[in-house]
Amino acid sequence: MIGYTTVGSNDLPKAWAYYDELLASINAVRIMEMDYFVMWGTGADKPMFAVTKPNDGNEATVGNGVMIALSMESVEQVQAFHAKALSLGSADEGAPGHRGDTFYGSYFRDLDGNKLCAFTITA
Repeated sequence: MIGYTTVGSNDLPKAWAYYDELLASINAVRIMEMDYFVMWGTGADKPMFAVTKPNDGNEATVGNGVMIALSMESVEQVQAFHAKALSLGSADEGAPGHRGDTFYGSYFRDLDGNKLCAFTITA
């Protein structure tokens, strides 16, 4: 159902470089680029992720309670993605681990403070 999600940034070159490296770790590539907007994806039939300047011209801020969850293929991929995010300067918001019986996830904030989750469902 979700086609894409977008977060704002006040330093687009820095944010784009961060996401280029982070999302490359799950084989996502830039699929759309403009002066104020970049979108990454892993396939035309998959949800996409974008970073942009806010359209209203105001400063980008973090939405309280807003989080974007990125689906991973395995526990190992969740762990590697979380480690990659931290190595790129992300703030840790929750180490990889089970939350409930089958949900395995990790949480971090990007360079602009947006909260993301990397997760997989285990058997």
